[in-house]
Amino acid sequence: MSQKKKSGSRLRALREYGVNLIALSILTGLFAGAVVTLYNILTGIAEEKSVELYSLIAANPAFVPLLFVGLAAGAFVIGTATRLVPMIRGSGVPQTEGAARGILHFRWYVVMCSMFAASLACVFMGLPAGSEGPSLEIGASAGQGVGATLRRSLMVRRLQIAAGASSGLAVAFNAPFTGLAFAMEEAFRSFSAQVFTCSAVSVLVSLTVRNLMRSAMGFSVGFTFTTFNYVPMEPIGYLYVAIAALAAGLLGVAFYHLMLLCRRGFSKITFLKGVGKYVIPFFVAGAFGLISAYAMGGGHDFIQSLGSGWDGEFERIFGISVAATLAIVVLFRFISTILAVGCGMPYGIFVPVLATGAGLGALLCKGFEGMGMNSALADYIIIVTMAAYFTTVVRAPVTALVMTVEFTGQFQNLLPALLGVAIGYIVGEVFRTQPAFEKCLDLIVEDGKIVVGAEKRRVEIVVEEDSYAEGRSIRSVLWPAQGMVTEVCPPCGECFVPDGKTVLSAGDKITFECVAASEEDVKDYLKDIVLAPEK
Repeated sequence: MSQKKKSGSRLRALREYGVNLIALSILTGLFAGAVVTLYNILTGIAEEKSVELYSLIAANPAFVPLLFVGLAAGAFVIGTATRLVPMIRGSGVPQTEGAARGILHFRWYVVMCSMFAASLACVFMGLPAGSEGPSLEIGASAGQGVGATLRRSLMVRRLQIAAGASSGLAVAFNAPFTGLAFAMEEAFRSFSAQVFTCSAVSVLVSLTVRNLMRSAMGFSVGFTFTTFNYVPMEPIGYLYVAIAALAAGLLGVAFYHLMLLCRRGFSKITFLKGVGKYVIPFFVAGAFGLISAYAMGGGHDFIQSLGSGWDGEFERIFGISVAATLAIVVLFRFISTILAVGCGMPYGIFVPVLATGAGLGALLCKGFEGMGMNSALADYIIIVTMAAYFTTVVRAPVTALVMTVEFTGQFQNLLPALLGVAIGYIVGEVFRTQPAFEKCLDLIVEDGKIVVGAEKRRVEIVVEEDSYAEGRSIRSVLWPAQGMVTEVCPPCGECFVPDGKTVLSAGDKITFECVAASEEDVKDYLKDIVLAPEK
């Protein structure tokens, strides 16, 4: 190939795989950042109003029956919404993972509007609803919307779904690296340059939009949790960290098995075409909310109240001890989260899971302090159990480790968190639990409620002269995610199994395998890589 042709090929590659993808990611970041920021502002307001409403009802017991009538009506509305739009059933994370991998397809505007409204309603009605899962799905819908509106290929749409998902989570937590880590570790399960570039650009833009919007509206733009302060870790402190992480891991294993049991139980309830089952988590959440405000909402305020920098007073239930209150709140949140996952409630369990882990850590600290632990180490224990429990449930250790630093803006907890996350992950391995979101995705596919849009495909295609792939090694080409070149057949020579160093030449017939909806989709993925550009 002449030097002129090589330069032309590189310029086209830069345009298609550089400039165009970055431009799309900027649009995704703008769209996702604006919508998710608005959503999180409204959920924050809804949570505050919900706590005020429940406090008023608790002070006036005559209104309790009216509360449960309203919860029953809400259950019917939400249940109907999830039946009509199955993609909002659950936290939104499993569906986003399926869409990012090409397994599930959805109409972005329907899912975005439905999840926005349904999860916001759940927050206002006092359910222990987190905003992070819906934020992730709303962001993914924004990415899908950008790709679909501009008529991009399925591969590019999947990249924008991943970029939008990472932006949604980053905006919800104000944690860019957590958003990036979760998108690559869980949503796309790929650390390719394409995924990272699209996600990083989108996250940067979306966080800029978030901070500008929140500042203009008078809201804080700081770290997620600000009440945790760390002193130098004592050697004995690592023993307490290990014990706490082990306890959190075992609780995570219990969560996994009870979640599956609950899901099977709810699947047998057919009252009102399955809508009637939503009354159970609504009524349980309503009862818990009347007992303690800490059982309501995502759990951000609850986690904040556990830090040593908290300048308020921890609210006790019925005047009982702090330890007993913690035990009740942890139990309430554990039960509520299991019911939410089992029933398929359209709200996030991300922060509720973290809140359960943090509450367990605070409860353990009471016991450790009785055994002689320095109370100044309590903040380490709470953050570590939060991360360890999350690791066992979600099986995303990198995300868990990154978020322990980003949520507080402090690095002193990195080494204890590493120990805790490792123990939480090992506990999950020993008991052979699957990632909660991954298991939910498998169950969604098995239920057949959402059309499965992909299966393994095998395509043969010839590398054309002047194409992007010509003259490049296989490992340097940005192939579709979760796919690989399994065979190369030169024009003159025998076919062979390539490795990453194999250089492709014009005329080579390659066999490519990946998961896609059809062979045509695979060819759409590949045409900009192995076919010569149209003149």
